[in-house]
Amino acid sequence: MERRPHFPQPFCPMITYSFFFVFFLFPFMASAQLRQNYYANICPNVENIVRGVVRTKFQQTFVTVPATVRLFFHDCFVEGCDASVIVASSGTNTAEKDHPDNLSLAGDGFDTVIKAKAAVDAVPACRNRVSCADILAMATRDAIALAGGPSYAVELGRLDGLRSTAASVNGKLPQPNFNLVQLNSMFASHGLSQTDMIALSAAHTVGFSHCGKFANRIYNFSRQNPVDPTLNRAYAAQLQSMCPRVVDPTIAINMDPNTPNTFDNAYFQNLQRGQGLFTSDQVLFNDPRSRPTVNTWAANSPAFQKAFVAAITKLGRVGVKTSSSTGNIRRDCGAFN
Repeated sequence: MERRPHFPQPFCPMITYSFFFVFFLFPFMASAQLRQNYYANICPNVENIVRGVVRTKFQQTFVTVPATVRLFFHDCFVEGCDASVIVASSGTNTAEKDHPDNLSLAGDGFDTVIKAKAAVDAVPACRNRVSCADILAMATRDAIALAGGPSYAVELGRLDGLRSTAASVNGKLPQPNFNLVQLNSMFASHGLSQTDMIALSAAHTVGFSHCGKFANRIYNFSRQNPVDPTLNRAYAAQLQSMCPRVVDPTIAINMDPNTPNTFDNAYFQNLQRGQGLFTSDQVLFNDPRSRPTVNTWAANSPAFQKAFVAAITKLGRVGVKTSSSTGNIRRDCGAFN
């Protein structure tokens, strides 16, 4: 298990969530072959098995929620939703998980999938019949629901990818300083709309970030304004107290300063108050093209939840493998067969 970052008071511990993302493969390829209840005649109890493992992990640490959600996002954004991010480096191959942008992925996310895979394979009829990619998709749904977010039917039928390289991650993950045009361009290239992008960004409601990811906003924003003027002043002062100029790199700050342990629409209310941690968060309110959506979801939780379910379902279709030429079912999620 990786060492967890240190959280200063008064923030609660949780896992890194600069959860930004983008995908590599075609978003609609093979998605029609995914379906709900895919394992009904193969491993009929698989969803209950996975849910039980996630619940146990959740009871041990809340970090399970953001760790699993972020792992799913980082998996889908590079090479598609194929569990390639879980594969460990070996020999001369440096895998996705060892790319600098993935080094902050928490061990609890990997552990959740590995333990769920073991529980599924402990059932003789299910052994080596359920992919790691599908287990990650189910575990993500269950983690979100346990944190108070929406539950939803998960489309299944993915195979696990046959390749995982650190080089494939280059340029595939949105950055904390992205503006709306950059975000929309990246998401649109994979079949995701601005509405989808805004909904998925709300996963930051259970996220955290290390200080270095936003230090420029509170110390070196510009020559005229050392502090980003779009930041709430009290919030900026709070961030400076948590993240001094010389800071332990393991220090992490909750991305949602108000309800960090609940998957809710407070993310959008925070943006209205100038409490978006990243530039790429706050721009969703500051830009008049996206502000109406933020305002709507800040006031209407059911509308946000409906949009989130639609967006994460579309995300789960990105770059999936459904044929033996592009994927298989790994015996060990961390290694190729």
